[in-house]
Amino acid sequence: MYNILITDDEQIVIDSLSYIISKNFADEAKVFTALSGTEAIEIVMKENIDILFMDINMPGLSGLETVSVITKLKPNIVFVILSAFDRFQYAQTAIELGAYKYITKPVNRNVVIETIRGAINLLQEKQGKLSADMELHKKLDLVSPMIENDFIYACIFNNEKSIDLSAYLEYFNLSESPWVFCCFEFPNINADNQYAIYIKIHELLNKEHRCLISSFMMNRIVVFFPVYSENPDYNEVQEQIKKIYNTLCYNISSGIRAGISTIGNDKTILQISYNEALSALNKADSNGGLVFSESNKTVSVSQNASNTRQNSSHGEFKNQLLKKLSVGDSSGVKSFLELFSTELFSGELELDKIKNSFFELIVTANNTTREINKGFVSSTFDNAFATLTSLNDKKLIKDFAQTFLLECTAAISTVRKTDTNPIIKKVCDYVEENLAEDISLEMAADFAGVSSFYLSKLFKEEKGETYINYVSDKRLEKSCQLLAQTDLSIKEITATIGYNDQNYYSRIFKTKYGLSPKEYRKEKQK
Repeated sequence: MYNILITDDEQIVIDSLSYIISKNFADEAKVFTALSGTEAIEIVMKENIDILFMDINMPGLSGLETVSVITKLKPNIVFVILSAFDRFQYAQTAIELGAYKYITKPVNRNVVIETIRGAINLLQEKQGKLSADMELHKKLDLVSPMIENDFIYACIFNNEKSIDLSAYLEYFNLSESPWVFCCFEFPNINADNQYAIYIKIHELLNKEHRCLISSFMMNRIVVFFPVYSENPDYNEVQEQIKKIYNTLCYNISSGIRAGISTIGNDKTILQISYNEALSALNKADSNGGLVFSESNKTVSVSQNASNTRQNSSHGEFKNQLLKKLSVGDSSGVKSFLELFSTELFSGELELDKIKNSFFELIVTANNTTREINKGFVSSTFDNAFATLTSLNDKKLIKDFAQTFLLECTAAISTVRKTDTNPIIKKVCDYVEENLAEDISLEMAADFAGVSSFYLSKLFKEEKGETYINYVSDKRLEKSCQLLAQTDLSIKEITATIGYNDQNYYSRIFKTKYGLSPKEYRKEKQK
């Protein structure tokens, strides 16, 4: 049994970490808590603490000061530093004090689990399983990705002239190297698989070419790609990155989109170079592809035929449907299935091709469900191909797909309910009950008893989207229900879901669903 002490002046952070630890290490760990550095020192003196989570910014004795004191008292404790800021200097100081890891708040559940497992392994190593040199090597492997991420964030958001980006490049011995920036966008990324996929990407990329890699920002990763050549040739760089791109498509997922900047060598234009890569990404095909930016010229590299799909709106509806499925949202799944079906049926596709599209959707939904709910097994899926083959009525095909998709959604919802952070659950219930009201981020944060900054970061971490987008989605889904099931006018529906401007509501509705509210109602009434 390992004793874990959580020290933070915010009770909500203590509650979140305690919840994650008790759920995943119930038989391995006992949790102690402290609201200040002084209280933490008192507990360390009384209890045999093995792992200590420590917030940097606390009133009175700061986190780093507390770590410095405790390290002298109990040198074998494994420290994990918590901070709401990605700052290189904080991380440097923490590592100098012997901290095992530096992670940012709000805490990612998977990162906490991996951190505790790693800390337990480190404790065992300290008991004599590994030499001091091996321990140091492992610690450096853990520290470098964090500093890589901080460097790329500083490149992207460097509005503070005081941040010296050259310090990062010197740390990685890249001061003299030209570079290109790469923006990769991955399909089917969620809070549950994000960290594991990041670790795999980090491993794959650095086997091919030593580069600096950010953590996931939603479903995107940014890569700083050094060019190890005195006279860099952009064509050679393109070939290297094509190889990396194909490696990621083969090992991670098909459908990856990527944008690559031109070669840069002036540290003052790092942010411009990143923006160039982002602009190239925005030109990539929605179904996957690689775009190089070359002055004002764009070179596009399509994926191979195995990933070629029809570029139509039903593909976007399918992506939205799977997004709703992955969070256990049954109403969202039904709404986007209607749109997906309508788009397929309205064209001139042969029935066999329609069946193939539905079968592809069912297979993807089954895989998504099994990733989230490991025990999911469905007799409906086992017979899906035979059933679809036998059906020749479009409505029956859609009904069969809906039955299976709702079965998947229910299986995912069961897991999500047990894993949902209590703060996020409270806020989501608040949104559902107050769609007609002004439910700003600040009001939701006040309702949950946390700061708006904390809620914003936590919400994006847990739900994979911003709070504002989540509220908008819920309002539009509610309006779909009202359009289909009531005779309320568009103006009345606009007010019912919390919007004051009917034109604005109609515009965002069409942007999301490809139909105006009137067109959607007409389709539902057929």
